[in-house]
Amino acid sequence: MVLKIFFPQCCNRADSGLLVGRWIAGHDSAVVLAVIHYPFIPGQVKQYIQQVGAASGVELSVLGSWSLPKEGQEGMESFLRDLSTIFPQERWLQISRQMGKMGFTCEILNRGQSKTLRFLEQEVIFVHYEQRKVMLSQLHPIETGSRGSLTYPPPAQVFQTVALSQPLFFLDKYDDGPLKSTHWQSEGREASIIVELLKQASVPLCLLSCFLFLSGFFCRIFSLYPLRFLSTKLSTCVQLSYRTEHMRTLSSPKAAAGHTQFMRKANMLVSVLVDVALGVLLMWWLYRDEHIAMLANTLVPAADHVAKELEQLLQWLMGAPAGLKMNRALDQVLGRFFLYHIHLWISYIHLMSPFIEGILWYGGLSACLGLTFALSLLSDMVALFTFHIYCFYVYGARLYCLKIYGLSSLWRLFRGKKWNVLRQRVDSCSYDLDQLFIGTLLFTVLLFLLPTTALYYLVFTLLRLVVVLFQGVLHLSVDFINSFPLFAIGLRVFRPYRLAEGVKFRVLCDEPGVALHLLMEVRLWHRGIICHSVFTGLNDSFHRLCMSLSVTVSTEL
Repeated sequence: MVLKIFFPQCCNRADSGLLVGRWIAGHDSAVVLAVIHYPFIPGQVKQYIQQVGAASGVELSVLGSWSLPKEGQEGMESFLRDLSTIFPQERWLQISRQMGKMGFTCEILNRGQSKTLRFLEQEVIFVHYEQRKVMLSQLHPIETGSRGSLTYPPPAQVFQTVALSQPLFFLDKYDDGPLKSTHWQSEGREASIIVELLKQASVPLCLLSCFLFLSGFFCRIFSLYPLRFLSTKLSTCVQLSYRTEHMRTLSSPKAAAGHTQFMRKANMLVSVLVDVALGVLLMWWLYRDEHIAMLANTLVPAADHVAKELEQLLQWLMGAPAGLKMNRALDQVLGRFFLYHIHLWISYIHLMSPFIEGILWYGGLSACLGLTFALSLLSDMVALFTFHIYCFYVYGARLYCLKIYGLSSLWRLFRGKKWNVLRQRVDSCSYDLDQLFIGTLLFTVLLFLLPTTALYYLVFTLLRLVVVLFQGVLHLSVDFINSFPLFAIGLRVFRPYRLAEGVKFRVLCDEPGVALHLLMEVRLWHRGIICHSVFTGLNDSFHRLCMSLSVTVSTEL
């Protein structure tokens, strides 16, 4: 069986010393994690390995020796062989490299039942890997068998071993400790001073707990039936409950169960931070140069302009729209009814005009919770300021629904049928002459009044669709901010190896008389997967938009 030795690239030029790593049982593989240099005290090495093994939970051991002789260090083979008696192992790897050559030579010493070392002739393959990328990546297990049992292939066990051995890298005191070793962090920790300060800084748990307490208090208040029904209709309350769930997930002391859960929490945290940053930027624009006063001064004239356009539209419908001959009596009744509602709405707007600036000023403070709260509040304000259009749509839809229902019932009367409510089907029925005569008169009246009602219903449905589309765009923007995987995209751009899809091997050195050397590279996620994760979060919002449009058209029918 071929012995596979996973060797870190950062140790290719390390000074001579001991190889620290782990044997992967059942796969005849060894993972080298670090090289401890001379001089050292064997007792300190054993204590250090036990300390790191207890901290990481990985059974570490001294795999063998590493030799890169420099000037004046020739003839160390016997010394390196004698180290196997100090660190007794079943197999002792004696890896050496000559200066100026790329390939390694490996001698395997086997300790049999007689406790004596003898050379073991076995084919060896060196697999070089980049320790930092492997440590930060993760390969998932493979499901095998009918019961769905999980098995880890050898590359996945290598990834798991390196990832769990982080204490070996972080407990290293570099030049201050008694032992000097080589690994991917030998030249110093890779982090900016801001990251180190953030690691040492305390989390403002008091503010987070206060926010969760207040949100939980409001959620309990809105759990009452009238308020619960109202909260399901207000976009701000929906966004508040959604953000509260996010904060509960982020503030949970329970660690992420796996890589998917970690990515989900990281994307959630970054989306919250970006949302708050955009909200603060919006607040800075609103409260600068009196933009709120400008918006308040333009809101009432805009409402007057919309009301004037609606009045002109109703005057056009009360005449002969597009050359159609309408029922004049019903046309005048419906037109005056809707004009009266517009007059009431304009009176309400002018009555509220002194308070609009204050409402906008206090409403703009919601942006400190995030841009999504501001957009949700804007959606609720649009729904409030277009409430008269919604009333027009409901009136027209109800009237049109009654006419369609009456015509369908009278049409069944002509055919000698009726609707059986108990059995939910159409049954035959015999009618007398008076019932047929009255049904004919009512059917004729409803049929000739239907075009007038249908025209009003069509016009106000189109107006309602415009409002729903605008609110749908706002909801799509909110859901886009809430579900955009910014953390995953940032990793894909700056640290793509964190999103590993698999590994691939390529030949690094195949010199005659030297063991085969392979390079293990991390295969990255395809861009299509990232794009799929970007638009997956928008499916629910797009579905809600389509549902709202369909409900607007057909729910009243």
